[in-house]
Amino acid sequence: MEGTDKRREDIYSVSVRAGKRTYFFDVKETRQEDYYLTITESKKVFDKDGNSRFEKHKIFLYKEDFDKFMEGYVDVVEFIKKAQPEYFEKLEQERKEAALAENDVSGEQEADEGTD
Repeated sequence: MEGTDKRREDIYSVSVRAGKRTYFFDVKETRQEDYYLTITESKKVFDKDGNSRFEKHKIFLYKEDFDKFMEGYVDVVEFIKKAQPEYFEKLEQERKEAALAENDVSGEQEADEGTD
């Protein structure tokens, strides 16, 4: 049956590199033209001979579950932030330092451009 084997193409995609892992957020469409989200975690792993392959884990999330999923996600992240705040405080400090460094570089560039 021609046309029934239609491959589900991504409607919208975002990838996030996070250390040794990459997360893919892909919006896809059902045959009924409803959107859903797939979240894929991809991690490069090596066997005992040093050969590499990608290990993938995938979650399918349907729009009727988005709100409950987000509620659960926010709840557990807030719990972790309260239970182990030191990581998040360190991360915030690193962001502030990076922003200051970026402003310093921008200021230097503007000063250099003004001396032409």
